[in-house]
Amino acid sequence: MKKKLKFKSVVALANSKLSIKSAAILLASSTLVSSLLGIFRDRLLNSYYLKTYPTGIDAYTAAFTIPDFMFFILTSGALAVSFIPVFNERLMKGNKKSAWELSSSMLNFLALITLVASVLIMVFAEPLVRYVVGPGLDESGTILAINMMRVIALNPFLFSISTVISSIQQALGRFVFYALAPALYNVGILIGITVFTNGISIFGIQLFEGGIMGVAIGVAFGAVLQLLTSLVGLFGLGFDYRFKINWKNQGFRGVLRLLPARSLDQGIDYINTIVSTNLSSRMGAGALRSFQQASALHQMPVSLIGVAISTAFFPQLTEELGEGKEEEFEATFRVALRMIVWIALPISIVAFFARGYVVSFIMNGGDALIASILGSFIVAIFAQSVFHIASRGFYAYQDTRTPLFVSIFAIGSTIALSALFYKLGFGPDGLGWAQSIGAVAEIFVLLFILNHRSKNKLLNKTFWETIRKMFFCGAVTACVAYSMTKFFPLMSTDDSIFTTFPKFCLITLVSFIAYILASYFLNLDEVAPVVEKFKKIVFRNTE
Repeated sequence: MKKKLKFKSVVALANSKLSIKSAAILLASSTLVSSLLGIFRDRLLNSYYLKTYPTGIDAYTAAFTIPDFMFFILTSGALAVSFIPVFNERLMKGNKKSAWELSSSMLNFLALITLVASVLIMVFAEPLVRYVVGPGLDESGTILAINMMRVIALNPFLFSISTVISSIQQALGRFVFYALAPALYNVGILIGITVFTNGISIFGIQLFEGGIMGVAIGVAFGAVLQLLTSLVGLFGLGFDYRFKINWKNQGFRGVLRLLPARSLDQGIDYINTIVSTNLSSRMGAGALRSFQQASALHQMPVSLIGVAISTAFFPQLTEELGEGKEEEFEATFRVALRMIVWIALPISIVAFFARGYVVSFIMNGGDALIASILGSFIVAIFAQSVFHIASRGFYAYQDTRTPLFVSIFAIGSTIALSALFYKLGFGPDGLGWAQSIGAVAEIFVLLFILNHRSKNKLLNKTFWETIRKMFFCGAVTACVAYSMTKFFPLMSTDDSIFTTFPKFCLITLVSFIAYILASYFLNLDEVAPVVEKFKKIVFRNTE
């Protein structure tokens, strides 16, 4: 009994409501931990399979594509941005019963839809691999991808339940278990790599022989761990679950009206991934995996900056608009946008000049092809980080259609450029540049429309003056980062993380110091907390 009470008290403490600052720090930290686990995961995969079995690693990469697509188009961010504003609106009106009916209905509805999707993926895995995501794979790789896709097909169903539960926690300002869940997913995959690849047996009966299929089983196991973590986060929130879909609930109907546009937006975005997977599978053994590795590396800072900060700000943005506080909304949005730009800019710059070091973290000695592809993604790091707060500006207005139309334009342009660059023989690099160009076009259009819609000039003259100063600081940082990589180049003898990591840290540290100093001398508000923290540390013992 005492242990049970202690567990509940720990969960209740973890589920305390957080401020925006605390939530942003927590989400960024958890994303960093999850990213580091992801790097370790990819490092193990590459050391086990990339050079010895490139066909197998390409098959593993292709197997993810359709299950991920179904999750993104049916649930993912589509639910969060559609559900949270409506859920918060019910709570602000004091109608908890309607809010919990909405939550139960969404959970049951999406679980049913994604269960059907998971079964369909299992049934049609063969044609999906042969004709959609892996036409360039050889026969052994195709068969392996089909089998792995059937295992990973469980993910959309498991993830959809986790996402509804996580969205409830986000809406209530509870982020701890929401932040922990993705890390547990990566832990599951690591168990797959290190344990399940050796085979699975129970009571002396061999259930599974092992090999790279064990990684796919680890993926499904990680999804189960993520779901269990999300469920723990429900303790103490008062969630009144009902095993039914309440079609009469007005909030549920409201979310269903918002959901298709955002779901289609997500789906269109992921179509580009399917096209890139298809094209890169035709570029020789290992090209598909190399492109996916570079894409995953560029997504890490996007999640760390854009997703974490915009997710932390989103509940407040919806609350301010829900209360009719237009000016407060615009001020909060500018703070979030400036923060993302200020942080994303130096990270993008350092990642470009030190990309060889970044790749060496997932593969000893680095890889010229992955580093080259990562270089083509660098502009996308900055643009996609900004995209997450720009799109949430519309979602706070409960407008999911405008981002959809903009995405159709941007993704259409990206796919056209990808096909063109493929025909011109640009290789995987061309696919990366196509995504960077499309991402820049998308944020320009979104911010232009959002600024035009605002009542008080959302992106005013002061805002653009600040952005100009940030880009000047970025230019200073680029010069320093370039110089540092020339002083500390990546050598052929740097075949261990123990030799590359110190160099990378030194390059990053000096470049960031230059950026912070430039920001300080130009009086940027964003640098003030950093300077204050530095003063407290340095002068703590002198006061």
